[in-house]
Amino acid sequence: MQVNTLILGAGAAGLMCAAHAGPKTLIIDHAKKPGEKIRISGGGRCNFTNMYCTPENFLSENPHFAKSALARYTQWDFIELVAKHGIAYHEKTLGQLFCDGKSTQIIDMLLAEMARAEASLWLETSVISITHDGSDFTATLEYNGKRKTVLARNLVLATGGKSIPKMGATGLAYDIAEQFGHSLTKTRPALVPFTFSDNPFTPLAGTAADTIATAGHASFEDATLFTHRGLSGPAMLQISSYWHEGEAITLNLDPANTLYEALRSQRQTQGRRQLTTELARHLPAKLVDHLTNPLALTGNLADQSDARLSEIVSALQNWQLKPTATEGYRTAEVTLGGVSTADISSRSMESAHRKGLYFIGECVDVTGWLGGFNFQWAWSSAVAAARDIASRAQSSL
Repeated sequence: MQVNTLILGAGAAGLMCAAHAGPKTLIIDHAKKPGEKIRISGGGRCNFTNMYCTPENFLSENPHFAKSALARYTQWDFIELVAKHGIAYHEKTLGQLFCDGKSTQIIDMLLAEMARAEASLWLETSVISITHDGSDFTATLEYNGKRKTVLARNLVLATGGKSIPKMGATGLAYDIAEQFGHSLTKTRPALVPFTFSDNPFTPLAGTAADTIATAGHASFEDATLFTHRGLSGPAMLQISSYWHEGEAITLNLDPANTLYEALRSQRQTQGRRQLTTELARHLPAKLVDHLTNPLALTGNLADQSDARLSEIVSALQNWQLKPTATEGYRTAEVTLGGVSTADISSRSMESAHRKGLYFIGECVDVTGWLGGFNFQWAWSSAVAAARDIASRAQSSL
């Protein structure tokens, strides 16, 4: 079978690319259904982009790499596509856009766009080998229990990273990249909860608090959730991308910086009440109980001097913790690192080593923050590659 473009991976990036790459496009995936990570994302409502998406919301060894693709297919372009298909959506917080209905609406939209472009989709298809003869790629596949050979002028790697292996995530893109002379940046789980040995937070499981969380040089203000395994919630997922094993993280339990003055004011009117009781007006009661012994939170509020209140608030604003690890790829939303951008065109996503070879989406060393940024990278990088492929096919006619 001869095609112009073969796309490996029917996730967000692959489906988007197939809808724009032009005639004679085949997309394959080993899963039973396309877009499985889209389906489970955002609690089943798909946080499909972020209104405030900028290149500063991404991590990469080359912080400038994502700029071109993000500028040429923006969040507003994707929002326009969503609106065109009549999909209702809402902003949840911080520019995060979710479907009002089910995330499968986004999958159906992409499949409809693929159908309009007359792209073909093979599911439950595995890759046996990929070679190149100087002109075309030859893919040996297993489809419907039979071995198939597909010749393709262009090969697009959209197989993602290692995150959520129970959904079939593998390092296939990395293997093929190395086969064609590309280097990899170190990969690790990102947007992932933290774990602690002998987890001290088990009694707090289910408790959430507003925080500013810091790891390395990055800080995020959002909720932290205490769990049976350790720490989760948006703030923790965000800083996990900046954390390295053995490092401490810092939690600020007074993100608005109002606690000191609030306690001084309460001291005037509620001085006879227990310090812990008054603290529980600002922090979850279970969390106050957890911190009572470490911070010596004893006595009435009236017994606390300004210096002592300042000391307590400072401790709450600078709570240092040292995670043992993260939950790993099992629950990581994305993979940090991947195929190095050093030998990929930022404009077209094409390999500098092999003409017609493209890398898009999560397999590339571009990782977004939590909040729809990784989906926007999938859309933008996919369109960048697809436009290059379509333009080249048009010019050859």
